Amino acid sequence: MFFSSKTAPGQGPVAFIIVGLGNPGREYENTRHNAGFMAVDRLAEKHGVRINRVKFKGTAGDGFVAGRRTLLLKPGTFMNLSGQSVREAMSFYKVPPERTLILFDDINLPPGKLRIRRKGSDGGHNGMKNIIYLSGSDQFPRIKIGVGQKPSPQYNLADWVLSRFTQNEYEDLSAALDNACEATALMLQGETDRAMNLYN
Repeated sequence: MFFSSKTAPGQGPVAFIIVGLGNPGREYENTRHNAGFMAVDRLAEKHGVRINRVKFKGTAGDGFVAGRRTLLLKPGTFMNLSGQSVREAMSFYKVPPERTLILFDDINLPPGKLRIRRKGSDGGHNGMKNIIYLSGSDQFPRIKIGVGQKPSPQYNLADWVLSRFTQNEYEDLSAALDNACEATALMLQGETDRAMNLYN
């Protein structure tokens, strides 16, 4: 069972890792590719966790989410090397892929939509591709956050994912970030099926 743990809620060492994918630097703030960063920031805000330590080739902070001791991590390696940061954190805390939840952007979903999966391929996402490659596992549960499709097939993909949301899109995204936080809490409590039923 995903995220089942013998550790009682509110006790013990870090048992879960939640990773938001994105690119570091002010120029990338609030771009489509940084939806994972935005989700983890929203989660930290809701649960009173401070992501302010430079560690694991990124910024991190630990606290309690849904009563579970959890590390929140934002890799600082740039998207294509996200696995370096994730692998370091997993190794340090001895947390397996099954208890490492990844939140990231998905251009195949409209803003405001989520897709929750227990595991799977990288789906063409470079951050997930590097995480799977360096860890040797595709067993990472994940929450994909819709950021919208390119305006046309000819539109450059890199330009699209590094663009910012319109006001209407951001309002839809903000609701999705709140839903992602609720889904995360359910998943940490072992209720992944319920999270999928409510938010997919």
